[in-house]
Amino acid sequence: MARKLDMVLFAAFVALTILHTSAVATTYFVGDSSNWGIPSSSNAYSNWAANKTFVVGDILVFNFTENRHDVAEVTNSAYDACNGTNPIFRQTSSPANITLQTVGEHYYICTFSGHCNAGQKLAINVSRASSSAPVPAPALAPQPSSPSPSSSLAPTPTRGNQTYTVGDTSGWTVLGASAYQTWASNKTFLVGDILVFNFANGSHDVAEVTKENYNSCNTNSTISLYTNPPVRITLDTAGEHFFTCPFPGHCDGGQKLSINVTGGNSTRSLSPLPACLPPSPLSP
Repeated sequence: MARKLDMVLFAAFVALTILHTSAVATTYFVGDSSNWGIPSSSNAYSNWAANKTFVVGDILVFNFTENRHDVAEVTNSAYDACNGTNPIFRQTSSPANITLQTVGEHYYICTFSGHCNAGQKLAINVSRASSSAPVPAPALAPQPSSPSPSSSLAPTPTRGNQTYTVGDTSGWTVLGASAYQTWASNKTFLVGDILVFNFANGSHDVAEVTKENYNSCNTNSTISLYTNPPVRITLDTAGEHFFTCPFPGHCDGGQKLSINVTGGNSTRSLSPLPACLPPSPLSP
C-alpha cells in the first residue's frame, strides 16, 4: 500500500511539473491595428517590436491589402539593402501567418518597389522558449505499518484559453455556404477563448447577431459591430453565438459563423493527503 501511494504521488508531481513548465505560444499582429503597410515613420515597426519578446513557437500575423503589399523573409544584408530579389520565402496572400521556428534574428520586408525604403520592414530576435524550474517533489513521510487509505487526485485543467483565427489562413471573407461551419466543427470553444477575424478593411465587417437574424441574414439590427481589422472578440458568455458580415450578399454567400461556447476551465489542486497516524503503542 505504501509503495502504491508513493507511485501515485510521483505521478501527480510529474503532471504538475509538466503543467508548470509548459509555455503557450503568443500570436502577434504586426503593426496591430495599423497592419502591414507603408508606415507613417521609418522606424514604426521597430518601435512596435521594441517592447515584445519573441520566442520559438510564437506566430506573426501580417495583415495587408493583396496585390499592393506582400511579406518576404530575407537575410540581414538583403534587409539592410532593401533587396527582395532572392528572399528566403515570400507570401502574397493576406493574412500571412508565420510561425517562428528557429532562434536568432529574422528579417521581413515588403518587396513592392520603394516600400522597404519607406519603412515597411521588420527585424526581430527570437529566443528559445523558456520553461520554469521543475517543481521539487516533497519528502515522503514514513508510512504506518497499518494500511492507510489512498488519496484521490482531483482532475487538472485540460488547457488554457485558446486564440482561434477564424478561417485560419483564409481569413474572414466569402468562402462558400458551409466553409466556416466546417472550420468550427472540430473545435471546442470555452468561455475566455478569443476569436480573431482577419479581413481587408473596407471590404468586410464582423457583426454579432441573434439566431433569428443569423438564419435570415438580416444585419439591420446587430448585437455588436466591428469594422477595423484584425477584430479580436473574447467569448465572455456560454451558449450560442452568431457572427456574419453585414456587407450586401456576403452572409448569403456563406460569410457567417455560428458556434456554441461552454463554461471555461476551472483550476483545481490536488486533494490533501490524509494525515499519517503513528503506530499504536504495544500494550504490555
